[in-house]
Amino acid sequence: MELSWLEDFLALANCANFSRAAELRNMTQPALSRRIRALEDWVGAPLFDRTHQPVALTEAGRIFHPSADEALRRLFQSREECREVDGQAGATLRFAATHSLSLTFFPSWLRSLEDRGPFGAVRLISDSLQACEQVMLQGQAQFLLCHCHPAVPGRLGPDLFQSRLVGRDRLLPVSAPMNGTPRYALETAEGPIPCLAYNAESGLGRIVAAAPVVIRARSCLEPIFTSHLAAVLRALALEGRGVAWLPYSVIEQDLHRGVLVRAAGESWDIDLEIRLFRSLAKQSLAAEQFWMRLNEDREIK
Repeated sequence: MELSWLEDFLALANCANFSRAAELRNMTQPALSRRIRALEDWVGAPLFDRTHQPVALTEAGRIFHPSADEALRRLFQSREECREVDGQAGATLRFAATHSLSLTFFPSWLRSLEDRGPFGAVRLISDSLQACEQVMLQGQAQFLLCHCHPAVPGRLGPDLFQSRLVGRDRLLPVSAPMNGTPRYALETAEGPIPCLAYNAESGLGRIVAAAPVVIRARSCLEPIFTSHLAAVLRALALEGRGVAWLPYSVIEQDLHRGVLVRAAGESWDIDLEIRLFRSLAKQSLAAEQFWMRLNEDREIK
């Protein structure tokens, strides 16, 4: 068995789609399918039910999943420990962050921490929340920066991970303007409103889907486009294609310039936390010192 087969298995288990999993693994769909078959041959049982869409784990797959997760996490953690002993990676801080926070919050937040003193090299992986969670579960990053909502738990549970509040944000329903008013106004809608939505890989998508205000309005929202990238939904909203719930951190300047406007009042906003996650397991000396420095800051109110 090859270690990469486990990564293939976890990518497909998380995406439930061969095409998207192949894209994440930087290979063609037929190549991914062959590697999954090879893993199933090694296990001796089918791991995926391919007769339905989205693809689902079989009972054998559900049994195998936590073992694959744990095996990869332990192997990557051991690799980093060995590199630290050898002096190759101990001083590098490895972050995973969602796309929107990588472009907006992360640079200024990191700079504010650096003002108190340098802390060495930084490596950033920017992706969807689903992919970033997988990176953390596999031990390939020490920290994850992402949007959160108390009512929408993620995959990094308190049995293995802890988190700290480092900022706040909010999702606003916005639209391109037309004659000084929103092109699509949620509160006065008389028919279906085109909605630019997040897909299941997006952490913001999980939060929007669970928000009571969105659930109540679902009957008048007509999804016409989905993506895990807030930047893509922003671009389409600017073109007047529909309403999107976008982070204030992403669209602050658009609102000031008037190229995007609120599609509804503040009661339609969704409050967000920005949290930094880390494993409960011991990290490198540099990572532990960074976490201690972070905990010296006052809690975000």
